[in-house]
Amino acid sequence: MLARHPDRWLMTDERQGEALWRALERLPRGGGIVFRHHATPARERARLFARVAAVARRRGLVLVRAGAPPLRGESGRHARRGSGLVTWPAHSRPEAIAAVRAGAAVVFVSPVFATRSHPGARALGPLRAAAIARGLPVAAVALGGVDERRYRRRLRALGFAGYAAIDAWAGPGD
Repeated sequence: MLARHPDRWLMTDERQGEALWRALERLPRGGGIVFRHHATPARERARLFARVAAVARRRGLVLVRAGAPPLRGESGRHARRGSGLVTWPAHSRPEAIAAVRAGAAVVFVSPVFATRSHPGARALGPLRAAAIARGLPVAAVALGGVDERRYRRRLRALGFAGYAAIDAWAGPGD
């Protein structure tokens, strides 16, 4: 039996701009956030993280951080060993197995579908993504071009424990 983790995730990045705040409000209570913002300068990144952490506390959201250094208010880490909840990306079965060995509790299998955040990247497709996730002893979450409709109609039945997105949480016109 897998431990309980969020089944809806928001992946953050710089291209969201001010739409980040609307996305955080649209994410269901109990959902998860992977804070990336890799290109943001360190001080600005720490200030932004503090604002996101305040929203996460108020809304009961899990917040994991990608990259270094540790930031106050994080629930865990993404693609890095550490304390708290560890999440990890996987684009192949060997990467998924390596993620489990690294201590990941949640593995983001991607890109399932074509996505704006990685233009030109070859999508796995639902069946290849499911083959990567199949039998993992941790939660496998679909990422890349996924929204609620695609998750419910195509991916949940393939065994995914949820989905992560950027654009799916954007409001109209974003």
